[in-house]
Amino acid sequence: MDCVFCKIASGEINSKIIFENEDVIAFNDLNPQAPTHILIVPKRHIDSLIKAKEEDIELLGKIQYAAKLIAEKFKIEHFRLVANNGSKAGQSVFHIHYHFLSGRRLMWPPG
Repeated sequence: MDCVFCKIASGEINSKIIFENEDVIAFNDLNPQAPTHILIVPKRHIDSLIKAKEEDIELLGKIQYAAKLIAEKFKIEHFRLVANNGSKAGQSVFHIHYHFLSGRRLMWPPG
């Protein structure tokens, strides 16, 4: 498979790992949109949230919990967790991932 996030998760591509456990890996985004911009990625390939299956429920929860652990590790109380689904929503890598954003005031709608 030619997926950059799978290659990072397997160690084939080096990245600054922020968090890792058996199921999830997190690393700094190469194009940060906030002072803290971390990508949280399941190690198992799932194209997008809409492609997730019932058997992925536990893994999706582990991603949320990883965000909590990252916030605790860096003593971050305020953050945004975003998952883009599909190219028209801004997804550019088709391996489900969440953007952990913090370090500045985040407005809604983003712009």
